[in-house]
Amino acid sequence: MIITIDGPAAAGKGTLSQKLASEYGYAYFDTGMVYRAVGLKMLLSNTDLKDIKKAEKEAGELDFATMIELSKNPEFRSSKGGEAASVISSYPGVRERLLDMQKNFSMNPVFADGRPANGVIYDGRDTGTVVCPNAEVKFFITASPEVRAKRRYDEFIAKGMNAKFEDVLRDVKIRDDRDANRKDAPMKPADDAIILDTTNLNIEEVFNEAVKYIESKKK
Repeated sequence: MIITIDGPAAAGKGTLSQKLASEYGYAYFDTGMVYRAVGLKMLLSNTDLKDIKKAEKEAGELDFATMIELSKNPEFRSSKGGEAASVISSYPGVRERLLDMQKNFSMNPVFADGRPANGVIYDGRDTGTVVCPNAEVKFFITASPEVRAKRRYDEFIAKGMNAKFEDVLRDVKIRDDRDANRKDAPMKPADDAIILDTTNLNIEEVFNEAVKYIESKKK
């Protein structure tokens, strides 16, 4: 089974995706990692993120092993890393070079150790509309910008990182606007996606709603 979980940053889709992957024994693919990997490579080499040709070259050369290695860098999940990923993911040439990698995973999903899996949980922003439009189950997870900014701010503080809530909220809104207005693949719910607003829900409540729907589809 292929399950896609899309939505804006800090809506809770990553936590939900990993809980569902554990519940069903499916592989987990955070598609944002491919863009973070390319963005981070450019940051580490002091390459201007506006250099589209260089971004396309890095995307074309990216492989799974390199992506995993880059994910160990502290900046990979930082606000700076997320902003870089959002910028380079807006380039059609970059998206084209990374799309095949994401699509092919659904045909041969594997766990991190290489073992084959019977299903996959995709976590991203357009996995239900672009990467796997034929997925059996699609969710779109959202929440108010203020709530998402507070979650992200709390994460930064817990990691000992310097952050101001106002700056995090501004970054969230900027990313939302950029992701929603991409010309080639704007972030939006698939027509057949189940929308879950997590503004006033905890992860267990969201998880239970998702499981209930998945079980109904499996029957």
